[in-house]
Amino acid sequence: MAAAKKAVLGPLVGAVDQGTSSTRFLVFNSKTAELLSHHQVEIKQEFPREGWVEQDPKEILHSVYECIEKTCEKLGQLNIDISNIKAIGVSNQRETTVVWDKLTGEPLYNAVAAPVSPGPSDPVAVVPSGSSVPAAGAASVWLDLRTQSTVESLSKRIPGNNNFVKSKTGLPLSTYFSAVKLRWLLDNVRKVQKAVEEDRALFGTVDSWLIWSLTGGASGGVHCTDVTNASRTMLFNIHSLEWDKELCEFFEIPMKILPNVRSSSEIYGLMKISHSLKAGALEGVPISGCLGDQSAALVGQMCFQDGQAKNTYGTGCFLLCNTGRKCVFSEHGLLTTVAYKLGRDKPVYYALEGSVAIAGAVIRWLRDNLGIIKTSEEIEKLAKEVGTSYGCYFVPAFSGLYAPYWEPSARGIICGLTQFTNKCHIAFAALEAVCFQTREILDAMNRDCGIPLSHLQVDGGMTNNKILMQLQADILYIPVVKPSMPETTALGAAMAAGAAEGVGVWSLEPEDLSAVTMERFEPQINAEESEIRYSTWKKAVMKSMGWVTTQSSESGDPSIFCSLPLGFFIVSSMVMLIGARYLSGMP
Repeated sequence: MAAAKKAVLGPLVGAVDQGTSSTRFLVFNSKTAELLSHHQVEIKQEFPREGWVEQDPKEILHSVYECIEKTCEKLGQLNIDISNIKAIGVSNQRETTVVWDKLTGEPLYNAVAAPVSPGPSDPVAVVPSGSSVPAAGAASVWLDLRTQSTVESLSKRIPGNNNFVKSKTGLPLSTYFSAVKLRWLLDNVRKVQKAVEEDRALFGTVDSWLIWSLTGGASGGVHCTDVTNASRTMLFNIHSLEWDKELCEFFEIPMKILPNVRSSSEIYGLMKISHSLKAGALEGVPISGCLGDQSAALVGQMCFQDGQAKNTYGTGCFLLCNTGRKCVFSEHGLLTTVAYKLGRDKPVYYALEGSVAIAGAVIRWLRDNLGIIKTSEEIEKLAKEVGTSYGCYFVPAFSGLYAPYWEPSARGIICGLTQFTNKCHIAFAALEAVCFQTREILDAMNRDCGIPLSHLQVDGGMTNNKILMQLQADILYIPVVKPSMPETTALGAAMAAGAAEGVGVWSLEPEDLSAVTMERFEPQINAEESEIRYSTWKKAVMKSMGWVTTQSSESGDPSIFCSLPLGFFIVSSMVMLIGARYLSGMP
């Protein structure tokens, strides 16, 4: 019997979407933006100490190989010819820091993540040079807090009237960004120090590690990054679009270990066969798109116009507003970052960014810590049962507050409780908290840009929750617009790859962009009620601040006897009580 004829769909483009908790490979039709197939692999996070978050770079890489292989198998089952895949784009978790040996291809330490909240005090002391540290082979992920003391010592060297770090990078000096994590590795991991001394070390964010490995690794791999990822390191001048010598000297980072900075859309190199792939199916396919995940979502949402904004609802929320070709520096606690540069000769576009630390994470907290739901999806059912928080407000500042407050002393609170309050009200309040935090970011953006948004484009896993989306429209008091195809981050990476010079299978001209079906949520409450609820939320936020006053308050011995006067009082009281009982029982 003759083999089934392969479906002809025109040029296809693949996208690696490497996130904090999983890796995916997705394949799109470049003419229709239709998602044809994908595969996802969960990846582990390691927590060697409180406040430390790491991932194994080799596990990340192997997960990419596995996703590519499985997706190609699924396409084969659909009779789709994988030889039509003409390009591959990469989207990645930003700020997560990897250092590896360019001669062996081996990571020199785990990937170190950026912290869940850039600013809160690190409850763990930094390991002195030469002390024992977790085994090599991991990376510093974006959630990690170990670098707080590094930040504190660096901040003392910045003149109060000349914050050259922020003016050059658009970023505050924070544990969140790659430079301080790299500084920590250079100070504390002997293998990294030795590799730098011997000119064997390479540094990069996850995109750099993946592109270098996928294009040959130790056998000629391309060491590069794109402008969006470079702009999150605190070593990159967002005006000149180059690594900045003054910043590298300030952080004492050797420039020779940094990747070459390229645009977000150009051919970086070609896929090489890996022993991890059975057939090396995509050998020779160009890797031609690279964007940090939030920039990729901005492109995937087609926010190409000055003033367009998107909000991604994941572990946290990331709201980006395209500010066009001009850098807008925020006076309200937002970050200035590179949005994209879609070609070597194309202009760079900038964005204002605000981050909500805890979004989807608050749902997991209700599930894993309180046990009031068994699955994340149950939150919508509980909230729907009551339709109100009944005056209960939840501020999930588990490790401080992000923009616009940048307040490390804050901690989570649930307030407004009555005897009537039950788990349904708390579930509703948790969803409202995500929406209120987004409103705070949007208000700050409106003040910085001077033009209020007419609607908000949304994406991310939490947007499947219709209660959340309606609440967001009510609290913002503007329409919320959700694309029917939710994979906007991967789509953005695919668009950049397909549009690259030398590939040219995806047009980014406005008249050629595929129309996307949208679901629209309109406000259903009056403006006065929306404002009352928002003002009460802000009162709750004020109550959450000032809980942590010193580092020792959270890192010290939790035993009550760590306080000598208190311990003496308790012991003497116990002796007196026992003595009294003994005396009262005597004849």
